[in-house]
Amino acid sequence: MITIQNDKLRATFNNLGAELVSLINIETGKEIMWSGNPDFWSGISPVLFPIIGALKNEQYIFENQTYELPRHGFARRRIFAVKESSENEVVFELTSDEESLKIYPFQFSLEIKYTLAANKLTVDYLVKNLSQKQMYFSLGAHPGFAIDTENGLNYNDYEIAFSNDDELQIHPLVDNLISNQTKTIDLENKVLPLSYELFSKDALVMTNMRSKELILRNNKNHHKVIFIFSNFPYFGIWAAKNADFVCLEPWQGIADLENHNQQLTEKFGILRLEKGGDWTANWAVEII
Repeated sequence: MITIQNDKLRATFNNLGAELVSLINIETGKEIMWSGNPDFWSGISPVLFPIIGALKNEQYIFENQTYELPRHGFARRRIFAVKESSENEVVFELTSDEESLKIYPFQFSLEIKYTLAANKLTVDYLVKNLSQKQMYFSLGAHPGFAIDTENGLNYNDYEIAFSNDDELQIHPLVDNLISNQTKTIDLENKVLPLSYELFSKDALVMTNMRSKELILRNNKNHHKVIFIFSNFPYFGIWAAKNADFVCLEPWQGIADLENHNQQLTEKFGILRLEKGGDWTANWAVEII
């Protein structure tokens, strides 16, 4: 475990998956992240790479060869090297190796930088294509934020406010794949009330959400989490059944569509990176 902190926040990470496992408001002692209770979901803030969600039949085809990848890819199960570390910043790096090339035939570097400044944690991603050919990948974040159901609060006291959406177009999941159909959730004053029932059919997956800032808050006190992201065109919101957390998930890419032909180069939302190219994106969480 590696910890960084300033006078406002303390963040702890596991080099397994370069995962953020704790974010504490030092003034209040309050833990912002989900506990990782395996009875519901053992994750806390996994990194999704080089795919997001599930592949059709857990397989993809590239250059006439079939490969298998687990749901959400392999980065969350790999040990990252600590490239740089200071009191309020740490940089993790994962690079391709013989094992990764067997299931993902691209040479790459994935850097994840976590930075604390005042009451904000910023997460920067840098993907480099080290192959001698075009590289295809997706990357997503999956942070789970704790919902306080003690001190007279319950899950239904919480809501998500959107900066620029009056409705959400949701792609339902069918056997972990994305339906081509959509359903609409109307928002009153750009607000989505939380409830356990909201996630009864898995995640809310959106491919055309306009907001780039969300606020997770409850209506009984002034505590809130401001969530901002950049260069992630898709978004997911999810919680395990009856669990006291909610995941806010900015994505570059989504699970396979139901009718996908499994060709990696034709996968909806896949990024293509030229030889020697790089890609960046980020998200940040501000604790109020």
